[in-house]
Amino acid sequence: MRIDVVSIFPTIFDALEVSLLGKARQTGLLDVRVHDLRDYTHDRHRTVDDTPYGGGAGMVMKPEPWGLALDDIAQDAAEPPVIVFPSPAGERFTQKIARELSHEDHLVFGCGRYEGIDERVFDYAAGLGRVRLLSLGDYVLNGGEVAVMAMVEAIGRLIPGVVGNPESLVEESHEDGLLEYPSFTKPASWRGRDVPPVLLSGNHGAVATWRREQQIERTRERRPDLLPD
Repeated sequence: MRIDVVSIFPTIFDALEVSLLGKARQTGLLDVRVHDLRDYTHDRHRTVDDTPYGGGAGMVMKPEPWGLALDDIAQDAAEPPVIVFPSPAGERFTQKIARELSHEDHLVFGCGRYEGIDERVFDYAAGLGRVRLLSLGDYVLNGGEVAVMAMVEAIGRLIPGVVGNPESLVEESHEDGLLEYPSFTKPASWRGRDVPPVLLSGNHGAVATWRREQQIERTRERRPDLLPD
């Protein structure tokens, strides 16, 4: 998979060099290219923002640097990419969407800042690929970089070969609509707290039943919105 990221803080994405995603880049499973939006400006101050039409607080990212950056990426693309802009006004990013995007060949992420990106950029980008505005949750961040890092992590680990044991992906939270069951390891007793006896029983059927019950109970307590009515 090829991933292009456009940001005014490109060094933030140096973190993608470590852990499983870093190994995936080294082995060629992921081709991540980070672009500095300021490289697509033409004034000495490398300006990427301006005051909003209609007034209001803050600044808005100018459309032309974005247009040039997207043009540059699109002309080097084998086919129209999926272009993702993190936005608190977007649809909620979920495990289902992460899995959908993990099957794409080329993703482009645009990291907004300030009060956001000129709305016309999204319309223009729709002529270069499929645009999706995605939100991590009902809160606001200073910029899109943290959201993009989270999305790339969630998507990248679903690409075959990135995670060593693919079976571990199946049992994770949200994969089947429920939260993950609690996990335990040695020792069996730690500071007065014991591992549930069923996990020590060797009865795989009983273990599976217990884990499912724990998923349902944990989801009911912490995320009842995930359960069907």
